[in-house]
Amino acid sequence: MRKFFLAVATLSLMAGCSSSSSDTPAPSETPSPSTNEQAEQAPQSTASENRGSIAVIRNLPSDDHTTQFLAGAVSEGNALGYTVDTFISNGDDARFQELVAQQIEKGYDGLIISHGKAEYSTQMLEPALAKGMEIVAFDTAFADNIIPDGITSTAQDDEALAKLSLDEIIANTENSPARILKIWYGPGVPPLDSRQVIYKEYEDAGLIETLEWIGPSTLDNVQGEVADRVAAVLPKYPAGTVDAMWGSWDEMAKGGYSALKEAGRTDINLVSIDVSNQDINLMMEEGSVWTATAAVDPHMIGTVSARILVNKLIGEPTPETYNFEAQIIRKSQLNDDTTMSTLSEVVEGWGASDAFSDTLAGLR
Repeated sequence: MRKFFLAVATLSLMAGCSSSSSDTPAPSETPSPSTNEQAEQAPQSTASENRGSIAVIRNLPSDDHTTQFLAGAVSEGNALGYTVDTFISNGDDARFQELVAQQIEKGYDGLIISHGKAEYSTQMLEPALAKGMEIVAFDTAFADNIIPDGITSTAQDDEALAKLSLDEIIANTENSPARILKIWYGPGVPPLDSRQVIYKEYEDAGLIETLEWIGPSTLDNVQGEVADRVAAVLPKYPAGTVDAMWGSWDEMAKGGYSALKEAGRTDINLVSIDVSNQDINLMMEEGSVWTATAAVDPHMIGTVSARILVNKLIGEPTPETYNFEAQIIRKSQLNDDTTMSTLSEVVEGWGASDAFSDTLAGLR
């Protein structure tokens, strides 16, 4: 985003007027789920009237985090009276730009885009702005780190996510610096780039030492490729020579965990960023070395993103940037029936946000 990197960052503007849904009706058809471009068919709005249409386009694979993010945007958009259609591009930048262009042409009232890159995002969204469409961009970078007028750029607080996760490693490591197997992908993915900025600061301060940097070559098979690469590296490091594995994204962390488990490496703790039901299940496995993860509730990200966009559509002022607060989730806090839906019962404040809701009460 702006700090970006987005902050990542992966993150004022004047609120624009919404385009009229009667002038630019939402499309009656969207791609079939079998194309893997539409992540889910949005349910019909439950509000008393259909106020317009929103497209959510995400440039990541259809993982657990993506599913929850989309569900949050769909449910909140529907509750506020808008039809919401969702699309994913599986990390294919060319396909992502194609999907965005298609939805601009179809005439949605607003767009929520996720994980666009600096080399194309500004130009990609110019036609939408020219048509008067409202836009919220999550974990998206722009040319020269300049957010185009009219767009709200949102992000997880990726700097905080990196700090929380690295502080957790340091606090539970006797050695100084902490010796780390680093699981990372980039550069070019805004949230991961932002997290890398903080990682480098910790390295430069002598708090951590990177023994190996391991990452996938593409986003097509993240878990499998990381698992294979970690498995190949582990024999180089006898027990007691590695303090922790840092997973900068939970999809990669799952691959690292699989390799540690297969190799019986209970001497290496895993601390990650982001969370999902699958992550929770793996953390709760008997003998699991996945001890903590720093995260923001992805469902809440989708929910608040929809609120920001609807505020734009009804002419309410919105900020240029907004960061979602990060929290640390420790294995010791979890119990056998903990899920994403019940995390708030063990992690105080999890998933709770009334941000941007005051101005929308009359729409529900």
